Amino acid sequence: MLEGLAKSLKDVLPDAADALVDRAMGVINDPAHGGLTGVVEKFRANGMGDKVNSWIAAGTANLPITAEQVRSALGNEHVTAIAAKLGIDPAAAAEKLAAMLPQAVDAATPNG
Repeated sequence: MLEGLAKSLKDVLPDAADALVDRAMGVINDPAHGGLTGVVEKFRANGMGDKVNSWIAAGTANLPITAEQVRSALGNEHVTAIAAKLGIDPAAAAEKLAAMLPQAVDAATPNG
């Protein structure tokens, strides 16, 4: 399934670097965040249930999120750690994650 998710992300976002796709998948599958369920719950707990529901529901467009919403849900420390692994600024990492996470969660869920 993880290989399929990576391929789906690369198909949806062909300009994304492999490292960024790997980090987006890492966020989704990180046991420290409770895996996919944990990521979904973090966004819901931060008032973004409608957005997350659009990512996991069949037949609906994925609602976008902002970099600030990524930082709010995942925490600045986690976004900064991802940025360091990618060798980019934390603000840029948050922007890229905001662009990728809706599609990544969509691809990772059976009804997304």
